[in-house]
Amino acid sequence: MARHREAVCRLCRREGQKLFLKGLRCFTEKCAIEKRNFPPGQHGQARRPKMVGYGVQLREKQKVKRTYGLLERQFRNYFEKAERTKGPTGANLMVTLERRLDNVVYRIGFGGSRAQARQLVLHGHIRVKGQKVNIPSYLVQIGDEVALKEKMHQNAMVMEARNLANTQGVAPWLDIDRENFKARVVALPRREDVQTPPMNEQLIVELYSK
Repeated sequence: MARHREAVCRLCRREGQKLFLKGLRCFTEKCAIEKRNFPPGQHGQARRPKMVGYGVQLREKQKVKRTYGLLERQFRNYFEKAERTKGPTGANLMVTLERRLDNVVYRIGFGGSRAQARQLVLHGHIRVKGQKVNIPSYLVQIGDEVALKEKMHQNAMVMEARNLANTQGVAPWLDIDRENFKARVVALPRREDVQTPPMNEQLIVELYSK
């Protein structure tokens, strides 16, 4: 499976805001944005050029891609599906990304970041309706129960992620039972339910519509 293999803290610095790609580390003074809040590279400390038009739209697309850990082809496929779905394309895109299994595992609090959550899915530690699902792009449906394999309940990474999740907001479309390491999808997410760094998906629609 293709994925980003470079230092993820550089991605946050490039976008000029926290994308919370490293879980607990993003909430400490070790966060790269706290130490070096300027773009990576030789000329990163030079004044940020003012962006307009295409540059603003491109940065918005990159923020969403990087937040959900997608590559360009995957992201473009999601956009094209959102275009074919009834309703606002931008909202459809964000809602579809939110329904990905790796994102749901992250929202429940099994992983401290989407990358950790994706690893849990790929390694076969996640059950959907009692069946093992190891496809991070699996889209959950109303009524699906997502649970963590019992052998992973005392895993140090999972416990740390759960403690972090207890201090964060809860996705209203999920009925989460963290004590028993499971959650049920009680509704499909709405755009206002998508908790991400500030993003304007309409700019992405404008970019792809050119």
